[in-house]
Amino acid sequence: MFRIHDLTLTICEDMPGVELKPRHRRPHDAWNSTVLSLYSHCGTHMDAPAHVDSDAYGIDQIPLDRCYGPAWIVRIPDVAPRSLIGIEHLGHVAEQLQPGEGLILATGWSSRWGTPQYRDALPRVSRDLAWWCVNRQVRILGVEPPSVADVHNRQELEEIHGILLKGGVIIVEGLTNLEAISSSRVIFAVFPLKIKHGDGSPVRAVAIEE
Repeated sequence: MFRIHDLTLTICEDMPGVELKPRHRRPHDAWNSTVLSLYSHCGTHMDAPAHVDSDAYGIDQIPLDRCYGPAWIVRIPDVAPRSLIGIEHLGHVAEQLQPGEGLILATGWSSRWGTPQYRDALPRVSRDLAWWCVNRQVRILGVEPPSVADVHNRQELEEIHGILLKGGVIIVEGLTNLEAISSSRVIFAVFPLKIKHGDGSPVRAVAIEE
């Protein structure tokens, strides 16, 4: 038996960067349709290397087998606002994670969605942890905050995203519902929209738990 957990924030007009406009509506029209205006990094989303390097490959060129596979969940429930998440927070996963596996940092930060703190006081991935992910060949790194770095610090944003994306680590930000998962290892599936040379895309993220 398997359980599929939805780790995706619902796209709605309350979400920054989202606008939903009715195009057709019954009974006046024969069908319902909506025009979607979506910021490429809204809600639960994936960053492509083109996010930090205009000459790098886009979201449409990320191989699908990079978007699906085993991942470890590290629970850091007492993370403080604006704190750095380091290698020391990984515990036994630091020894058990194998090259090509994913890493998900479960901090409970998604409970702050809709508050200023969610974006302005997020815990961040440290430089050492970013390099560790590259050196250990982490396939994909998932976090609950809307960014792996301080959104108000351009140097940090460029450095941490650059280390990870240029080092071959796919970044997924804005995860939610991780508390519903009881296992420490799952199949993590995160598929983006196929946007030509896209710098990022909203995704539907799920964890498959045996």
